Amino acid sequence: MSVWQPSAPCTPRACIEATGSVTAVPLAVLRITAVAVLMLVGIALAPLGGRIPAELVKRWCRWIVRAAGVRVRITGATAPTGGLLLVANHISWLDIPLLGAVRPARMLAKSDIRDWPVAGPVAARGGVLFIDRNRLRALPGTVACIAEALRAGQAVGVFPEGSTWCGRAQGNFRRAVFQAALDADVPVQPVRLRYRLAGGAASTAPAFIGDDSLLASVWRVVSVRGLVAEVDVRPVIPAGTHPDRRSLARAAQPGATPQPDWTHAALVA
Repeated sequence: MSVWQPSAPCTPRACIEATGSVTAVPLAVLRITAVAVLMLVGIALAPLGGRIPAELVKRWCRWIVRAAGVRVRITGATAPTGGLLLVANHISWLDIPLLGAVRPARMLAKSDIRDWPVAGPVAARGGVLFIDRNRLRALPGTVACIAEALRAGQAVGVFPEGSTWCGRAQGNFRRAVFQAALDADVPVQPVRLRYRLAGGAASTAPAFIGDDSLLASVWRVVSVRGLVAEVDVRPVIPAGTHPDRRSLARAAQPGATPQPDWTHAALVA
């Protein structure tokens, strides 16, 4: 078992249910084409980096999800500016643009994502922090790299479960990455991600799990009718409110008792 990628029990055969209502094949193909075009736009604009307004990046991230035929609902708090560790549960490849729609961030990702078609070049040019999760010795250096970015006032997006889950089950947040927030003395922004059908029923169709291929997962998403991504931005956890990474990870875990609203208000005032 990799230290960076714990084994989740979720598999496509056991966890992904039949999608029920599906779109016509031409519409699904049109959706894939639209996603690819938006990704290519991202590749073209990536060299501009921080010169692109954050609001435009957030809209681009939402457009990618919408182009795949998925409606987006973002509720809850507003992510603060400055150095910020953005953490969320991990279900799908859609989670990455959904976090970007909350606040543009440098994502922490496994090194083999570099080889993904289209998405790999976008990630590389967009400042993704790649890690080799099979090398335990890389852990301190990765934490230090994240802390350096946080101190520079950047947001870093992380999925601390270390693996994708189906959405009905979830893993525990790994503690190591939270050490970077403690070292840099920056807040943590928890985000809860869910996928539902238009009628309100939970859906595992977007899950990218087990031995599922990226192409199969993308096709399943663009083929579903009425898929909704729910993004619950939890109240921010201010810097200095937790003494160690264990308690900080526990507080950021989906389902944890949120911080009182006044802490967020005080932080962004």
